[in-house]
Amino acid sequence: MAETTKPMITDVFVAGARKGWTIATTSTLPNVLMAFIIIYALELTGALAGMAWLFGPVMKVFGLPGEAAAVLIGGWMSMGGGIGVAISLFEKGILTGSHLAILAPAIYLMGSQVQYAGRILGVVGIPAKRIPLMIALSVLNAFGAMLIMRIMI
Repeated sequence: MAETTKPMITDVFVAGARKGWTIATTSTLPNVLMAFIIIYALELTGALAGMAWLFGPVMKVFGLPGEAAAVLIGGWMSMGGGIGVAISLFEKGILTGSHLAILAPAIYLMGSQVQYAGRILGVVGIPAKRIPLMIALSVLNAFGAMLIMRIMI
């Protein structure tokens, strides 16, 4: 019988580091960079102020400024994008650490739904008429989590 050898721990580490680097440079970094550019463009055009005015009353329920809606919209499309928007707004002083703590669970509970709806739900055979309900449940879970986080913080 041939004896199989286990790979060295350093080889496993290097292979994992290569995979992590690939994910970071081809997925996460572009999403975060695009989020910074989008926030800059929204601010430059005045659309961010309009968004703050439009979503302010709803976001206030969660103890957040109206601009925080951009984080949720960005996160709904892409988690990396939502995180990038959050970091950008934090850097500009619009969001605080407490705001980020309130938003974080929501980003993950409803994150990347637009990105993955067709890729996953369509492929596994989920009837199209059920997809809006699945999305709505995730958004409601996210809003519930933000309320809980507001109470905790």
